Amino acid sequence: MISKNKQKALINFKKAQGSIAKIIEMVEGDTYCIDIMQQNLAVLGLLKSAHQMLMENHLNMCFKDAMASKNEKKKQAMIQEILKVINLFNK
Repeated sequence: MISKNKQKALINFKKAQGSIAKIIEMVEGDTYCIDIMQQNLAVLGLLKSAHQMLMENHLNMCFKDAMASKNEKKKQAMIQEILKVINLFNK
């Protein structure tokens, strides 16, 4: 069963998808640059919000489970995964 946070993230991804289609139409229609940039910023906001929801979900489920285990290799791998995603996000 898909978690509540993943459901919310999915809604944001679908909204972003629709907005990207609109942005493409705007560019093809030679719409004013500022209007296109505003739409683009809205999409970035949706994607950032979805990312946060997925991270929260991951920390509350997968990460929590890994940290509760006695498998140190699994714990370290999970920490490295999180750090990798954070570093990619901050680029």
